[in-house]
Parts: sequence; C-alpha cells; structure tokens
Amino acid sequence: MEQAEQLLLGLGGAENITEVEPCTTCLRVTVKDPLKVDEEILTTSGAFGIVKIGHTVQVVVGPVTEELAASMEKLR
Repeated sequence: MEQAEQLLLGLGGAENITEVEPCTTCLRVTVKDPLKVDEEILTTSGAFGIVKIGHTVQVVVGPVTEELAASMEKLR
C-alpha cells in the first residue's frame, strides 16, 4: 500500500475527508469525524507529527506534501 493510501486510512477513510491542503511540510486535512482519525496508522505511514484541532488535522510529512496531496485527491 502506498503512503497516500495509508494516510487516507489513518484519516478515517476517503469518505471522512472534506479537504486536503498541502503546506510547506504538512498536510492540512479537514475531516468530518475527528474520532475516526487513527494517529497510530498515520505515524506508521510516515507522519513525523500530528496536530488535531477540532475537525482539522495537520499531518507533518516533510517536503513531499504536494505529491502526497495530489495522490490523496486522486484516491478520493
């Protein structure tokens, strides 16, 4: 499974995501249900850090954010 697929799984599945926005070193993701976010899956799929604030999850992945965001959008 590629990293984008694993990140989608960790974020509660494609149906749980309403928006993915790449930043410099993190993905800013808006989710429908924050309780579906699995930080362990995100960490094992390469996240260096995770910040959850309400329905927004920031997943620190380093300088590959543009590529990951594009791949995640194709999978949604």
